[in-house]
Amino acid sequence: SLPLAGTIAVRSLAVLIPVASTLFYPRSFATGLRLFNHPRLYTTSNVSNAGPRKMLFRSTRGNFLDMTFEEAVFEGLAPDGGLLVPHFIPDVSKEWRSWKDQAFHELAYSIASKFVGDEIPKEDLKALMEKSYKSFTHEDVVPVRTVGDLEIMELFHGPTFAFKDVALQALGNLFEYFLLRNNKRITVVGATSGDTGSAAIAGLSGKKNVECFILFPEGRVSPIQQLQMTSVLDDNVHCIAVQGTFDDCQTIVKNLFCDLNFKKTYSLGAVNSINFARIMFQITYYFYTYFKKFPDCDGTMSFSVPTGNYGDILAGYYAKRMGLPVQHLIVATNENDILNRFFSTGEYSTRGIVLQTSSPSMDIGISSNFERYLFYLFGLDNKRLSMEMKAFRDQGRLRVDEVQLKKAKFDFLAACCTEAQTKETIAKFHKEHNYMLDPHTACGVNAVHQLRHKMLPPCSNDANTAKHYMVVLATAHPAKFSSAVVAATGIEAEMPEGLARLAGSQVRFTVLAPKLETIKEFIKCTVPDPTGSRNVYTMKHYFGLVTGAAACVAVGVALGKNMKA
Repeated sequence: SLPLAGTIAVRSLAVLIPVASTLFYPRSFATGLRLFNHPRLYTTSNVSNAGPRKMLFRSTRGNFLDMTFEEAVFEGLAPDGGLLVPHFIPDVSKEWRSWKDQAFHELAYSIASKFVGDEIPKEDLKALMEKSYKSFTHEDVVPVRTVGDLEIMELFHGPTFAFKDVALQALGNLFEYFLLRNNKRITVVGATSGDTGSAAIAGLSGKKNVECFILFPEGRVSPIQQLQMTSVLDDNVHCIAVQGTFDDCQTIVKNLFCDLNFKKTYSLGAVNSINFARIMFQITYYFYTYFKKFPDCDGTMSFSVPTGNYGDILAGYYAKRMGLPVQHLIVATNENDILNRFFSTGEYSTRGIVLQTSSPSMDIGISSNFERYLFYLFGLDNKRLSMEMKAFRDQGRLRVDEVQLKKAKFDFLAACCTEAQTKETIAKFHKEHNYMLDPHTACGVNAVHQLRHKMLPPCSNDANTAKHYMVVLATAHPAKFSSAVVAATGIEAEMPEGLARLAGSQVRFTVLAPKLETIKEFIKCTVPDPTGSRNVYTMKHYFGLVTGAAACVAVGVALGKNMKA
């Protein structure tokens, strides 16, 4: 039939084109192989026994569809400026209870496999997950502690003592796995308000075929956060102190990815939560904490999440959509409250300034990952979302209607914690429970206290609500923010050995203006060989060339016979 003939024709071209272009540009061979095996070429109704539905990824703005998981990992930001999301959210409602006894790395595999599919062999993916969490100092990786009437999920037992380690240790190993498998290079560029940078560096330093550039706002991260980044002297790590805010850093990174020629030339990759793999890995600790508190899977759980760029709480939203019995998801902001204002009024608008607070990792004026949630809120309408994001870019605001605001309020509760409330919460929690909070986690605790009256049924961990737990995500070790802790309690937080040994370390970083071209030139001058992967021929290339040549000969012979006839 014609559709099937068209499919065969396209697949034939997908072999011939990369074979010919291999002579000039080896990387195009891999592109051709992806086209040859692309799932869309199997979607014709004339092809039977297509097998189970394959997970693919698309842009929230609609111009780029059907990316594989590997392509999504390396793409970071979609070429149309949108964020990549899975075609569907896996429904694990019939199997998630069977995961209850799994170790953290085993659970990470169970969840990741739903998005990765068969792109990574089962044993390889299991080994990657096991490797990713060996450096954590607690046997549970993310232990949960009962403190008063709350459960505190401690996400700071990784190499850099912040929640970003959970995703970025795994993402670093994932990058290295794909790069070595395909003999490619990558230039990772990331923006940080504090913790992402050090966690990304910890995950990527010394990795083969990786150059890592981290932009942070000069004077707007804590001294320990800066020291964690700038004391790593590996040749492939490059720290840039940008003379501006985190939003300036984030805008530069996004614009780098939107420059498609630059992105292609330097093989840019993302470590910020615009990279969906980070969200995927963070889903794990929502399930894991649930299993720790409900080994019989017979209760519900709510989570209060200190929120800046919206990635961490988005992982909780995915967990809920996948089937985890989540009652409430609380968006806890500091005085940079663009998200709290949205969930109160339906207007997502910037104020033009980013306030400097004691919780610098949340000092963000525009939450990048919020676009992913808007995509779902708008019913997967990428045209509507693209129009709204353009209006937001031009005017600094967008608004949803009453029906959508009601839906958003059903999905999330939100509260803003002021600087005074942050300080008071740290002091009170330490006095009453002898437990030290960092300022970000304090925002999460305070948000619970503000919102209890909106929660139905009332959410607490007392005997009357034994089948429900309220969990606050502790996103960083308090010692990383010693000035805020001392100001609130008069006591220094106990310094972990991994932080204490940073004192007096040699540092290396470059101070640059918040200008796109300035950062571009720095990358150009620093990356030793952006075209390294283009000039590496492997046995795969030679095999493909021989196979393609044979195919061309066969086609030529067939055509010749037809002409004679």
